[in-house]
Amino acid sequence: MKKGHIYTGTVERVAFPNKGIVRTEEGDMAVVKHAVTGQKISFSVKKVRKGKGEGRLLEVLERSPLELEQAPCPYFGECGGCAFLNFSYENQLELKVQQVRELLEPVVDGFADIFEGAKESPRRFAYRNKMEFSFGDSYKGGPLALGMHKRGSFHDIVTVAGCRIADKDYSDILSAVLEYFQNYGEGGEGVPYYHKHSHQGYLRHLLVRKAVKTGEILVGLVTSSQIGEEEGALLEGFCQALLALELEGKIVGVLHTRNDSLADAVIDQGTQALYGVGFFYEELLGLRFRISPFSFFQTNSLGAEVLYETARQYIAGAGDGKVIYDLYSGTGTIAQMLSPVARKVIGVEIVEEAVEAARENAIRNGLDNCEFLAGDVLKVLDGIEEKPDFIVLDPPRDGIHPKALDKIIRFGVERMAYISCKPTSLARDLEVLQSRGYAVERACCVDMFPFSANIETVCLLSNRKSKPHSYVDLSINMEDYHRIKNEEK
Repeated sequence: MKKGHIYTGTVERVAFPNKGIVRTEEGDMAVVKHAVTGQKISFSVKKVRKGKGEGRLLEVLERSPLELEQAPCPYFGECGGCAFLNFSYENQLELKVQQVRELLEPVVDGFADIFEGAKESPRRFAYRNKMEFSFGDSYKGGPLALGMHKRGSFHDIVTVAGCRIADKDYSDILSAVLEYFQNYGEGGEGVPYYHKHSHQGYLRHLLVRKAVKTGEILVGLVTSSQIGEEEGALLEGFCQALLALELEGKIVGVLHTRNDSLADAVIDQGTQALYGVGFFYEELLGLRFRISPFSFFQTNSLGAEVLYETARQYIAGAGDGKVIYDLYSGTGTIAQMLSPVARKVIGVEIVEEAVEAARENAIRNGLDNCEFLAGDVLKVLDGIEEKPDFIVLDPPRDGIHPKALDKIIRFGVERMAYISCKPTSLARDLEVLQSRGYAVERACCVDMFPFSANIETVCLLSNRKSKPHSYVDLSINMEDYHRIKNEEK
């Protein structure tokens, strides 16, 4: 295959997370994102590596027999948010489960016998409790837009009023905010958005969070500091435009966050409340959680109940009256659900804001046997005096740092539970755990992100105590770790 050439081929399968494996008419193999099994496509080759091409999808020449006649969202294909809206829910769930199987079967001994399939999300549409929208334009020099990035574009924005994975309140808020800033000013000249190249402009992001159980809504506007004395009046009008809306939920807080960093991300460099409070409440499995604008909380509240109930079933009996470590604990949801059966639960989380929220939530739920520590798991573990009897792992997408994993293994607990949102990272870490004496007893998937390319996996591991701890095994896997990270980059 040659870089820059255009080829035609058929998609044989989809590898995690959204990579179509294409066989060309000439018999060559290529990886093309956003292509699905059974499609005949044309694509251009961006680069060739070890005989395989990496291509960009140009056109779907023949539809897959698995595709719906029409996707249920008008923005699908243009918006970069969803991967499998052109599949029925059953087909896309089967596809994601197959991807997990392909990644874990070569790694986990007897995986086919212990894998329990996938649990569905209680809601297939309108399930998200958080959306981050970006300001920009839909084409260079076009009018102000607010929504999601276009598929494959760093700059262009699709205004997604009517997005199917968030409920109507999100669309109403998005539309009202966009209209306000488009028409602001005596001449209706509008407010400029922040340009990623020139780093000039004001409007950056709109953050909306809504609790499924309580209906409470938190709205946050993220801007640069590049504005004059009129900012006070501008923000007051923004706040009033929101409060005038008739929504199914209730706005409990409107926030303004300053962000002058060069990164295209929501970064808090100072937040003030324009109205109400800087948090909202959500309920999971009978517990109540206070959530701040930037703290981690599962984006599918009802799906999180399924996920945590699954983890609780896996753990049943293992933590009774014992010390449990909840590592990468976020706002402490797992720790608090385990606390009734534990002597003590110790949560470790690097985001200090999330740790403060976890402490407050534990007090609010009347739990006095939870302790939450702020810091990197790799460093904090050395300072904890009470050693664990059981460990729960719920790391970020990149998995567990090899040195932290070594420390975790050296505790030698009889059992641990691993919750993962990225099966490639899970496969890497399970390989290390197995080489150091652990075996996977049970595993299943929970679909927390319908129509996206992602899925959660829960594993229960037991210590076989059949192999000594080996530095050699760890060093080999650290090499694998860095090789995988370089390949991902």
